[in-house]
Amino acid sequence: NYVLARLLIEKVTGRPVAEEMRRLILEPLGLTGTVQPATEQDIPAPHAHAYYRYEEDGEQKTVDVTRHNPSWISSGGDMISTTRDLQTFITALVGGRLLPAELLAEMCTPESKAGYGLGVFVQPTPGGGTVITHNGGMAGHAALMYSTPDGRTTLTAALNYVDDAAMSMAAAFQQATQRLVAEVFGRGQAGPADAADPAR
Repeated sequence: NYVLARLLIEKVTGRPVAEEMRRLILEPLGLTGTVQPATEQDIPAPHAHAYYRYEEDGEQKTVDVTRHNPSWISSGGDMISTTRDLQTFITALVGGRLLPAELLAEMCTPESKAGYGLGVFVQPTPGGGTVITHNGGMAGHAALMYSTPDGRTTLTAALNYVDDAAMSMAAAFQQATQRLVAEVFGRGQAGPADAADPAR
């Protein structure tokens, strides 16, 4: 879907999507910590490192995969940002600085089964509210971005981890995220994943 959007943007404008992102979003919002690399491997400093673990000849090996060519993921996740820039972006988005009101409303209207709007998820919180969110990650990096619909409360975070197919972080990541959302947006009320956790 995002690859198709990229191709459409480039066909209509005649310019690379990275140039359009800079012109329409990054520069107007002052997102100086955000880049959209094409094939470049360098990452602006300072930055966290990401790792990949694999087995070779019966031996576990862990390698640093921070620097790599991100073009394989294309516009499905090839942007590099900071938590400060993520906070600025989500606040501007829900605050109506990037889209006309009718387009923002359409974007934040979720499809009934998945809770996915047009590029964002619309999720209930344990406290009875709603958050607008889109999280993502690749190759040992992940980012969280949440906001109330009015932009008054936001949560952004970044993490790095060892990417290992035999040691999936999915469950732990989901549980940690649910606890964070409950603390920030649900007045500390435990969600379903937290209810069985006596340490909560």
